[in-house]
Amino acid sequence: MKLQKWGNSAAVRFPKEIISQLGLQIGDELQTEVRGQTIVIKAVKRPRYKLSELLSEMQGDVSRVEGWEEMPDVGKEIAK
Repeated sequence: MKLQKWGNSAAVRFPKEIISQLGLQIGDELQTEVRGQTIVIKAVKRPRYKLSELLSEMQGDVSRVEGWEEMPDVGKEIAK
């Protein structure tokens, strides 16, 4: 790999094979740490919650919208 200029910054491009092997996707958040002369890059894994877990934390009556299962996706939500 090679350190390259990217605007006023420097960048390293990772081969597709490394991205796939680590299960990363474009836009994933990464954390960096410097240890002596070594750069450590780690994926920041956000917790995945089930809908039932999120709803169990709500207080009071939860209003429901009928037919929400048939509504088109508007973001990255996935109902399983």
